[in-house]
Amino acid sequence: MNPSPAASTKCEFSFTVNGEAKNVLAHPMERLLEVLRNDLGLTGAKEGCGEGECGSCSVLLDDMLVNSCLIPIAQANGTSVVTIEGMSAHSLMKPLQESFLECGGAQCGICTPGMILAAAHLLDKKLDPTLADIREGLAGNLCRCTGYMQIFEAVAKAARGRAAP
Repeated sequence: MNPSPAASTKCEFSFTVNGEAKNVLAHPMERLLEVLRNDLGLTGAKEGCGEGECGSCSVLLDDMLVNSCLIPIAQANGTSVVTIEGMSAHSLMKPLQESFLECGGAQCGICTPGMILAAAHLLDKKLDPTLADIREGLAGNLCRCTGYMQIFEAVAKAARGRAAP
């Protein structure tokens, strides 16, 4: 069965990525993850499961934490997307990176960008999160290396460091 001509037609989509206006030509159902990685060269979001289960491809879409492997580019048209690369100037980035290293929360690295993005998203909303808050805030992210306690401690440490005078 041959695809219909409309299914193979690329369309122009416009959105903001990490504060910069972007226009891309893509198939409407092409995943945001593929556009970010292949068309825009933003490889921080990782292809983990492709089913929205692991969080390796996490991005912020209009300030909502989403799995970019589940978002068709057509749905991202007109939105604001922030990737892990766009978090470089965020006030929590350095404390989170340091605490992940110090606590052993970063091992193979596949989940780390999604974990850090989810942690920053949580800490933007909760100044002093409990362990339950941290578990809930990172619930959409899987790690096959750490056993999670190092990651939870890293997020708690970054929160404590930020809250200190």
